[in-house]
Amino acid sequence: MLEQINQPADLLQLDTAELEELAAEIREFIVTSVEAIGSGHLGSNLGVVELTLALHRVFRSPDDILLWDTGHQAYVHKILTGRRDDFAHLRQAGGLSGYPSRDESPHDWIENSHASTVLSYAHGLATAQESEHGDGRRVVAVIGDGSMTGGMAFEGLNNLGHSGRRVTIILNDNGRSYAPTVSKLSDSLAKLRVNPRFRRQQSRLERLVADLPVVGKEATRTIDAAKAAIREMWEPTSFFENLGVRYTGPFDGHDIAGLEKALANAAELSGPVVVHVLTEKGRGHEPALADSVKKMHDIGSVKAGSYTSAFTEALVKEAENRPEVVAITAAMPDSTGLMPFNEQFPDRCFDVGIAEQHAVTAAAGMAMGGLRPVFAVYATFLTRAIDQVNLDVGLHRQPVVFCLDRAGITGDDGPSHHGILDMVLLTKVPGLTLFAPSSYQELQQMLGDALDITDGPSAIRWPKTAAPSVPDSEVGRGLDARLVRSGEEVCILSVGKMLAAAQEAADRLEAAGTTVTVWDVRVVPLDEAMLADAARHRVVVTVEDGLRHGGVGSMIADRLADRAEQPSVRVMGVPTEYIPHGKPDAILAALGLDAAGIEAEVLAHR
Repeated sequence: MLEQINQPADLLQLDTAELEELAAEIREFIVTSVEAIGSGHLGSNLGVVELTLALHRVFRSPDDILLWDTGHQAYVHKILTGRRDDFAHLRQAGGLSGYPSRDESPHDWIENSHASTVLSYAHGLATAQESEHGDGRRVVAVIGDGSMTGGMAFEGLNNLGHSGRRVTIILNDNGRSYAPTVSKLSDSLAKLRVNPRFRRQQSRLERLVADLPVVGKEATRTIDAAKAAIREMWEPTSFFENLGVRYTGPFDGHDIAGLEKALANAAELSGPVVVHVLTEKGRGHEPALADSVKKMHDIGSVKAGSYTSAFTEALVKEAENRPEVVAITAAMPDSTGLMPFNEQFPDRCFDVGIAEQHAVTAAAGMAMGGLRPVFAVYATFLTRAIDQVNLDVGLHRQPVVFCLDRAGITGDDGPSHHGILDMVLLTKVPGLTLFAPSSYQELQQMLGDALDITDGPSAIRWPKTAAPSVPDSEVGRGLDARLVRSGEEVCILSVGKMLAAAQEAADRLEAAGTTVTVWDVRVVPLDEAMLADAARHRVVVTVEDGLRHGGVGSMIADRLADRAEQPSVRVMGVPTEYIPHGKPDAILAALGLDAAGIEAEVLAHR
């Protein structure tokens, strides 16, 4: 059945039994594809199969605008819009993106891999479509799988309700975030309230009542009060409808016929409407259903020997000795390594949902009250809250520790997930201390050093790649850089994980007769002893896996330019552009950020 579906229009020829067969085939196809590659989002996509089928049968993409939030639940959408065969190269260099991609298909409008943004996109698109420059396309926004926990979603919802723009909002409630109370009566009322016949009769009754002499206004108020009382008692609709957004549901997210009817009715309404759909994350795949933590949201977990596992071990040990330490996550306790901490200290671990801005400011409040908050977050997601880092934490000189996983070039998730902005931004926050470990042991040392800082914030950033294990003699301490090897002609200053490439480049250069000094930068503010030593060389090369312009290397170049010696300084880093998905080492090599690239840079400028 699946091989016969090459575009959404092909779905219109199928009956109920054929659609159910197709849904089963799609689930099998997704599981096989993701497991063959060894990476990708599984549970969230298994949960939206029937919903996506119903959407593409009711709406006419790309003439109708279908928007996905978060984008990791769009695999079924991709399969139904002509990209089935591309799944053999999902998330591989040059292959299919793991998120919607405007370059791949006209069916993809937004490349939405960060959460809680779709309602703002929808508000803007609906505004454009309803203007004299638009062509009246219908706008459909799918939100859920945690993304309704983000504040920006409510900002968009508020403006949709205020403006009255015509947007059909699908709330995919898979039990992982927003889950209103459900009862038989609320289900019946909800289905009734979007039935066009019922709404016509209701409007007629309200007009007749309003026209009654003397008592018309009072009768209208009585009807409104009765309706409101029913909503408050039996349904969670008052939240949406008080914002000016009509609510309907909840509906069974795995009943295709029921979904089609609900979506078709909602599409006929004017103004914004929420269609609340209940789905099961990981549906149809027993290993996903058995995963109580994240329903196999993605493939893979914290690996032994990784930087994340080093952080996990260190945080638990620190918390045992420091009762004031608490941990915060933005809906990712497993991926950021906080599960063991949560199991041992459940009252000291806080999951705030996909709400990074709130997490940072809440951490500031915790610190003001005497706690030592550690916010574990992907580097790419912390940049959503840089204003809070700067003004709510930094300005107040609060000792919050930001632990940034997936810093630098991360690989398979593509441009939205590379953590290449954090060093540029965090080094501009006055009073913030930034650590970049180069080994398993050094990350653990740095966490202790960060917790010793009491007069301002600190951040530790580490990559997704494996962490080298080193002896104690190769672990730095405190706020000092570490001298790795000493030479006379060239000095390489390496940030974080780039130390391994710097050392290999030094080996190559010395084998060819060029003596090389290598420093592990380790920390910002920059070590004065390191700068003084670098200045004695003719050529200085800095290497980092963050943006080249405005990063740590730029800071080093500025500092060395002020010295009398003024060596020739070459700054190596990531260019200011969107980097597509691929394997981290391959991407770094293509950017010249490997041993061969460092060697070539030195030879070109020595």
